[in-house]
Amino acid sequence: MNFPIRRMRRLRKSPQIREIFRETKLNKEDLIYPLFVKKGLKNGEKEEIATMPDEFRYSVDDAVKYAKKLESKGLKAVIIFGMPLENEKDEVGSPAYDKYGIVQETIRKLKKETNLVVISDVCLCQYTSHGHCGIVKTKNMRNKENIENEILNDESLKYLAKIAISHAEAGADIVAPSDMMDGRVIAIREALDNNGHENTLIMSYSAKYASSFYYPFRDAVCSTPSFGDRKSYQMDPCNSKEAIQESELDVMEGADVLMVKPALAYLDIIKDLKNSFNHPIAAYNVSGEYSMLKSAIANGYLTEEAIMESLISIKRAGADLIITHFAKDILDDL
Repeated sequence: MNFPIRRMRRLRKSPQIREIFRETKLNKEDLIYPLFVKKGLKNGEKEEIATMPDEFRYSVDDAVKYAKKLESKGLKAVIIFGMPLENEKDEVGSPAYDKYGIVQETIRKLKKETNLVVISDVCLCQYTSHGHCGIVKTKNMRNKENIENEILNDESLKYLAKIAISHAEAGADIVAPSDMMDGRVIAIREALDNNGHENTLIMSYSAKYASSFYYPFRDAVCSTPSFGDRKSYQMDPCNSKEAIQESELDVMEGADVLMVKPALAYLDIIKDLKNSFNHPIAAYNVSGEYSMLKSAIANGYLTEEAIMESLISIKRAGADLIITHFAKDILDDL
């Protein structure tokens, strides 16, 4: 049918008409809010994150207090990132699997005082002295100035499994391995099952790219590598087919949820995963994406409407769940 019989503007003629015909809708239950919890902070002593406007590091009590506030507005889930004391960090990231570590304490308190779904980030980078997501082997070559550092894949798996078990024991509903070591999903799945946590879900960072959009996060949790970069284990931003292969392997190894990180620069990857798998798809609207928009809004280059538009684009691409620092800004509008 051609104009004037078919008039597309009929579907847009009023706010009410536009709303009932809207194809993509963002709901409160789609959102997961990241919480930064730091050991050593006193109650009421939250730390501002310089590279992330309106975001803070919290003590355990204050993190839970803030989570409860967001829950009262309709938030359904949080993901926890912990920071130990600097002098606690070591070569194997032992604070990450400490029964009384900062993440474990936060999980216990959240499960006791809220009805939120509690997700825990499983990684080593914030807890190791070298800042990498796996165990490092250092080789001295011909002289002291020629040193080669290797991230050991298989050796790292047992430590990642220990972290996941400690989080599950604390009460985490979902563990989310973000390290990108090969085989970490099956290592964690087997460890959980063998320790009575067969009902703990795994949300795998299945397509995590070596992205420049992580910089504010690394500042937030003090996890910048002391040498090199993470390109030998995180994905090349130029690759898309590899994301399908990574996700296929994670599905085979027992992942319950697949994740794409970052989100906005990788909407095509979100769509690819949505079309290729029957698993729930999560997307991480990362720190750089958050800070970029926040700064543009603060400087008058954009309006706050850009926040919702960007999140809708992630949902429209196929994400069932969105991890985003913007959750706190939009709950009242949903």
